[in-house]
Amino acid sequence: MKSLSAKQLYDKKSRTISIDDERWAKLLGQPESAGIWIIYGAEKNGKTWAGLQLANVLSKSFKVEYISAEEGLGDDFRRSCKRAGLSHTNKSIKFRDYEAWEDIDKVLKSTRRPKVLFIDNVTIYADELDKKAINELRHNYPTTIFIFLAHEERNDAVPALAKHIKKLAKIIIRVKGLAAEVAGRCPGGSLPIEEDKAALYHGNHIRKVG
Repeated sequence: MKSLSAKQLYDKKSRTISIDDERWAKLLGQPESAGIWIIYGAEKNGKTWAGLQLANVLSKSFKVEYISAEEGLGDDFRRSCKRAGLSHTNKSIKFRDYEAWEDIDKVLKSTRRPKVLFIDNVTIYADELDKKAINELRHNYPTTIFIFLAHEERNDAVPALAKHIKKLAKIIIRVKGLAAEVAGRCPGGSLPIEEDKAALYHGNHIRKVG
């Protein structure tokens, strides 16, 4: 890519996406239409639930694929989909069990590639992806949003690959006590994943910011 003058830099327009959901739009604004996001949190705090809610929202406008590499596509995952409000009539979102990354890469290179790809989660692909591969995603697929889910230990995303992804992420969503704390290159704020249960954990404050 050639270098740009200051005027060319300021005249350069970024493509953004519109979020067709009032609650999520308030937190996400109009994010760029490509790049890396991350959703992370401790076990049993609602990461997958939050990811599926967001996938459902984005599927109103875009082609979405969700790779359930850790949990698979069994009964527990199907129950999570129902809790997240996913309708059986939604044709804009597709689901995959674990597949080797080289097979996922073939999908990304095809004409049927999704606009948004959820990878649930980083730990499962830690032996197949490295920092270089994550860096290359942004350059090789400049029209795709990659949303990685990751575990949390000591208040940070794990494993080391997830920490790297978090550093690159334009949108960072930390899930704690069934509430999503959204930060990064967006307005940000808090959102209850399940209002009553989140209120039990966080108190009435989560109702106000949600």
